[in-house]
Amino acid sequence: MYYSLILLAILVFVFILQLAFPPLTGMFYFSPSRVVSEPWLLFTSMFLHGGVTHLFFNAWALFLFGPPLERRIGRREFLKIFFAAGIVGSLFYWATILIGIIPPIPALGASGAIFGVMGALAVFAPDLRIFIWFFPMRMREAVVLWFLLEFIGTFDISSGVASAAHLGGLAFGYFYAKYTKRNMEEYYNPWARYGYY
Repeated sequence: MYYSLILLAILVFVFILQLAFPPLTGMFYFSPSRVVSEPWLLFTSMFLHGGVTHLFFNAWALFLFGPPLERRIGRREFLKIFFAAGIVGSLFYWATILIGIIPPIPALGASGAIFGVMGALAVFAPDLRIFIWFFPMRMREAVVLWFLLEFIGTFDISSGVASAAHLGGLAFGYFYAKYTKRNMEEYYNPWARYGYY
């Protein structure tokens, strides 16, 4: 079974716990005022969601993009990208608070991690066709669109979306996948690092 689907099940289970025990959310979401003394919030916040719609879209994206990436890079690398992208996303979001782009608003959600998965899939399956707002698009084109939208969204305080977390996760997933793909190519073809003339 794909680890991405196991992660999806965990997200659903944690959301049920949030509903059953509401204080859980405040204990483990990303709080700018507590993160220095409680650094684990960078990690725990990615398992929490702010409502059914929030959970649905993240779960749907993980369901669509997780298994194809996992098939291409394996379970271990997939988990590395998911968790590291989630943490990097939280750090990006925190950075926008520290430099005064947005006010210190708490955040939660797996979006940063999932954007990391999508960014990595754009490297390993650039010609994979997906639909965005009913328009067909290749992953290599989609990642550019996502980057632009989230970059603009980072400066939109009124959106209520932690776009900086999406942007950080996307950038990490993309560049880590580029590094990983190059290493995989050199492992299977040691001459890949050299040019031909």
